[in-house]
Amino acid sequence: MADDSPASHRRDPIKSSVGNVAAQRRRQNAVTVGKERRESLVRAKRLCRAGPSGDADVPFEENDMITDEEEFLLEAQTSSTVEDLKSAVAYQGKGAMQKRVNALRELRRLLSKTEFPPVEAALKAGAIPLLVQCLSFGSPDEQLLEAAWCLTNIAAGKPEETKALLPALPLLTAHLGEKSSLPVAEQCAWALGNVAGEGEELRNVLLSQGALPPLARMMLPNKGSTVRTAAWALSNLIKGPDPKAATELIKVDGVLDAILRHLRKSDEELATEVAWVVVYLSALSNFATGVLVKSDVLLLLVERLATSNSLQLLIPVLRSLGNLVAVDSHTTSTVLVPGHEITDGVIKVLIKCLKSEHRVLKKEASWVLSNIAAGSVEHKQLIYSSEAVPLLLRLLSTAPFDIRKEVAYVLGNLCVAPTGGEGKPNLIQEHLVFLVQRGCLSGFIDLVRSADVEAARLGLQFMELVLRGMPNGDGPKLVEQEDGIDAMERYQFHENEDLRNMANGLVDKYFGEDYGINE
Repeated sequence: MADDSPASHRRDPIKSSVGNVAAQRRRQNAVTVGKERRESLVRAKRLCRAGPSGDADVPFEENDMITDEEEFLLEAQTSSTVEDLKSAVAYQGKGAMQKRVNALRELRRLLSKTEFPPVEAALKAGAIPLLVQCLSFGSPDEQLLEAAWCLTNIAAGKPEETKALLPALPLLTAHLGEKSSLPVAEQCAWALGNVAGEGEELRNVLLSQGALPPLARMMLPNKGSTVRTAAWALSNLIKGPDPKAATELIKVDGVLDAILRHLRKSDEELATEVAWVVVYLSALSNFATGVLVKSDVLLLLVERLATSNSLQLLIPVLRSLGNLVAVDSHTTSTVLVPGHEITDGVIKVLIKCLKSEHRVLKKEASWVLSNIAAGSVEHKQLIYSSEAVPLLLRLLSTAPFDIRKEVAYVLGNLCVAPTGGEGKPNLIQEHLVFLVQRGCLSGFIDLVRSADVEAARLGLQFMELVLRGMPNGDGPKLVEQEDGIDAMERYQFHENEDLRNMANGLVDKYFGEDYGINE
């Protein structure tokens, strides 16, 4: 079977060899943005404090902290409550069901009380086998809901605590079915989403147990918190690195239509979760990406970017757009036809993001533009003649390093024409002269001085363009004025052979014994 994962996700014609250098970029970006999502905006694991319906019967504060004494008391209460649940599960007399529900509810309250619930105490007391028993088919909905809620918050804990849910996974998956009530199915989806968020090993277990199809079907309705929870759980489940799950998801009947519908009509909260699904579909699976680019998804992403100011929504929407544009040059040329309304719309929303106060939007927008700029001469001209260029020039000199590196790719790609060979790229001299006259050379030389190998290589490549391509042989003089010779000489004995050869070759060719004699 052919590998469905993308072979390359940054086309970079200012390099002589594209494929090897650019390999796995989209997949790496998916992992990177997953970390950003987990650590800041939206955690990969979510503690259930208020329940799927939004109702809470446990008072809590958002950033509550508890003292050591309170923590000790909470753990003792948890251990005692698990013992009560053990007795309730064993009891067969009158009111047995209510006894179980009461014990489950009390355990759930304790596991929902603080941002860091007493999961370890619950596990040590033997909660998992009891909760699995309470998930058995034929149990009342109230009991199923409370048991699934307890498991959700246990799964939100440390890695080893999440793995403790392994015996419960088959029943949690089974309760996603159509015979379950919506609240029970949603709570089980939430628990599974936390498990999938832990890592590849548990994702593979869930996939082998058939969790993907029922979660996909839960995303099909028009609205509701259940749809939102299912989309979030799916984005965790398909995040790879194996592309099979993403390919399987897009093949489920109705999923593509649901994605388009939610991006078009849904509230921002639901659209955000669906956009994360698109991020991983387009990052990991060539098949899924091919399906998406033939649909209206690009248009819908542009509309969301143009109309929303929600950072939580804009990040996955922008990343999805970047993934679709970064597939290959043929796709870019097919999807973004110069002169078409959709193409003008893409450039406008990217300019909006470059102007944003949020650094992640600036970085993402620059990444998307770098892929467009690596396309045809017409695509380069589209960016060159837009408001993007002065914004990019300013960012190259003032932005944090990670943004400057992405910006440098855009500006560098604007200066070279596509070439099918392995030799030096052909120059677009008009663009090069314009950008150098506006001071961009110093920004590239700063990259040469950086410890980042990729950035240093990019800086050296742009210096080669300047040395070779500026009219009247002015390139060496301009590089010398910006202390470029000193920047290159630091690579004279550098451990990286590629950088060492590039830098030494440029110094020897343009600043040899004859340099400056005519003056």
